Amino acid sequence: MNWIILFLLLIIPAGMAAQQRVVVAGDGSGDFKTIQEAINSLPDSAVLPRTIFIKKGSYQEKLFIKKHNLILEGEGREQTFITYSIARDEWRCDHPDDWGVATMNVQGNDITLKNLAVINSFGFNFSGDYTVPCKADTTGKKTITIRSHQMALRTMYCTRLKAVNCHFKAFGGDTVSPWETGNGMWYFKDCIMEGGVDFYCPRGWAWAENCDFITHTGTAAIWHDGSANPDSKTVLMNCRFKGFDGFSLGRYHRDAQFYLVNCVFAPNMKDQPIYRVGEGTNIQWGERIYYYNCRREGGKDFAWHSNHLPAALKPADINVKWVFGTRWDPEIN
Repeated sequence: MNWIILFLLLIIPAGMAAQQRVVVAGDGSGDFKTIQEAINSLPDSAVLPRTIFIKKGSYQEKLFIKKHNLILEGEGREQTFITYSIARDEWRCDHPDDWGVATMNVQGNDITLKNLAVINSFGFNFSGDYTVPCKADTTGKKTITIRSHQMALRTMYCTRLKAVNCHFKAFGGDTVSPWETGNGMWYFKDCIMEGGVDFYCPRGWAWAENCDFITHTGTAAIWHDGSANPDSKTVLMNCRFKGFDGFSLGRYHRDAQFYLVNCVFAPNMKDQPIYRVGEGTNIQWGERIYYYNCRREGGKDFAWHSNHLPAALKPADINVKWVFGTRWDPEIN
């Protein structure tokens, strides 16, 4: 048997024989003290996923992830915090794009996040409006407010990302921004997301299961852009929504396709369906907003979230495979 094992090790390409794992610990007990150092230490890609295990603690870092096939796994989402304070409006005054606008900035493919919290603390630390010089503004300056966009997660050119048992937290808008309209595929399970307007705003194909959405401010909690492909959709399965008195569920201003199944709404949510913004916008495929078995907790259900699915679609058909097809199975890889 030993010669067989030796033969397999010789013919299997380097990187496939064992999954690489490095440990980050702020107290110096791991391989690295910072998460970015651990990311930088790895090759750009590998056949098998590489795991960066992050011991409990608070890591004051802005992360840039360009590596592929990478797992960032914390010791627990109530114990492992990646946090940074940044307002998108201020960042864009001196930068041409969003690369660096979030606490976690992702360009790599096949990224997995587990058991950790990603926090943009800007709005929670805010002490008042202030004005900064701004090359990008015609006036040469810009006033930064507590409601400015504050991203915890921002993807650029990333096409596959999943998060399990994670907490994404900001006060302002666009907290979770997986933005790749043409090919983006996103999977969230057992997560908490909180923020301001459009704080969960996927583009492309998205699945969120058993997640909690907490609205701090703004005109809507969720948003979707499916304008690149008529099949693009966002599915929210067994999710719960709560927030400030009168918070609104969602909106869209580009082609979108929403499916909310078995979701629970707080009693103080506004009596307003997911709505369209900007009537002059070109919407190619019409309104596509669907609900099934959703209810309002502790109050009378609103008429607009009564059961409504496309005629040919059965509730049992709404699953991960239906969303991503043969292109990706995030429950396996």
